[in-house]
Amino acid sequence: MPLAQSDLTANPAFLDRITAQSRDFLEVNGRMPRLASIFATQQRWLMAHIGLTLHWRNRDGEDREALNPARFAQEVEAHSVASANTAAAFLVEMHQYGVIRTRPSATDRRLRLYEPTPVTIGAIDVWMRIHLATLDALDGADRGTLYAQAPDGLQTIQPLIAVGLLSSHPIREPTQDFSQFMWLNNGFLIMERLIASVEQEDATQERAITGLTSVSRIAEGLSLSRTHAARKIREAEAAGSLGWEGQRGRSRLWISNQFRHQFLLIQAEKLAIIDAAFEQCFGSPQLPVPELENNPRIIS
Repeated sequence: MPLAQSDLTANPAFLDRITAQSRDFLEVNGRMPRLASIFATQQRWLMAHIGLTLHWRNRDGEDREALNPARFAQEVEAHSVASANTAAAFLVEMHQYGVIRTRPSATDRRLRLYEPTPVTIGAIDVWMRIHLATLDALDGADRGTLYAQAPDGLQTIQPLIAVGLLSSHPIREPTQDFSQFMWLNNGFLIMERLIASVEQEDATQERAITGLTSVSRIAEGLSLSRTHAARKIREAEAAGSLGWEGQRGRSRLWISNQFRHQFLLIQAEKLAIIDAAFEQCFGSPQLPVPELENNPRIIS
């Protein structure tokens, strides 16, 4: 049975594993900043999943149902992710930066089809492996191995994950203190940095202290201006989601336990969706056999 959101959040190791996962994603951004920008906002993240799903579910089928501008815009609008114009602009940008490329249509030479480039598929594969590694670390299973052994693992599981993400209320309608970052360019990565930078708990104030001491450090390495980052940080301060121990920009930043709790809930929801898709594709992962203490015989 796949892990539910409640199973994940109840795991004593969940916070540590999500912190490690955040560090992994920040490291990927350092190596592949252009590709990481695909998932820079929730809107782009969901559009990317829609595009991948159209490609893989119709790669060898009807071209008009595959990844083409008209079909992509239709799906993006149908799921209330963005307007048709925004969808069209996203495809143009992804093509311009080599995230996708054109491919010929077998049935209509006038039809413009797109497909992800090998580098993009590699980046999505890394995204998948990071999440599976988190799940395996929490229950000791072997999802990563099963996934690696499946010849078409990514193209099989990703469309199911996309369906789960698009239909998830917690993912699509997060709380205000969380959503203010989800629509910001590289907002996901800012939240990852906040979580990964926690150095100590402050139980008396119900907050966690990070090692971040400036807005510049928060935005470092991200496609985000210091001015824009500072404005969003001030909005989050006003909402009580974060603040400074002392003078702004000259002391350590703290994040509220409520903000971190919401981040963990979203991560748990996403991981539960991934685990459900994994089981549907590959079956239940092999869990480790518990060691028997002081009773080596199961049947006497």
